Amino acid sequence: MIKSKPWDWSKNKNGGWLIPSIESCYLAESWKSKGFNKFLDLGCGLGRHSIYFAKKGFSVNAVDLSEFALNYLNDWAEKEKLNIKTETCDMLNLPFNDDSFDCIIDYNVIYHTDTLGFLKSLEEVKRVLKSDGELFITLISKNTWSFKNADNYRRIDENTILRNEDDTERNVPHFYVDIQDIRNYFKNFDFVVPPLEQTEYDIENTGYYSTHFNLILHKKY
Repeated sequence: MIKSKPWDWSKNKNGGWLIPSIESCYLAESWKSKGFNKFLDLGCGLGRHSIYFAKKGFSVNAVDLSEFALNYLNDWAEKEKLNIKTETCDMLNLPFNDDSFDCIIDYNVIYHTDTLGFLKSLEEVKRVLKSDGELFITLISKNTWSFKNADNYRRIDENTILRNEDDTERNVPHFYVDIQDIRNYFKNFDFVVPPLEQTEYDIENTGYYSTHFNLILHKKY
């Protein structure tokens, strides 16, 4: 299992990481309608989802491997007068009891490892999520350009490569899946909606594209 490596958020120049994802509004409304309150932002980064869900009235815990990111989030939460509990940790060992959370966002996080690391992190997610709770998770598809065209020296295992396109995540491992992998890995979950695979193109160079799966999952009893 490869050692986890944090993003270098000090080199981030993309303001998009401060704006909640498109799915956040739907998830907040859906989860509130189901009476969910205890929310975990797993791999919170600079804190865009933590801030959003705290403003929506959720009780928020946020964890990340980057101390820089958590310091940014703590300052942001203080300015917004929000109570968000933060902790530095590796996603392979979450510092929470079993069945701690009603809902979890794992946005562009769990795939920053190799195959063994992914399986270990997914077990941790299942452990801390309550039965009947829900998880929103994004995974990179094996249909994406960077996986299909990676040099062999960058491949760690059959599902994982080291990426080097961006300074924030230079040499951070990236784990990829296809729909059969999703079927195998998520047997202990029901799909709240069918798995969605979507592709983002570089409009200036449409030969380069990034493809992700978005999953909303319900943990079985």
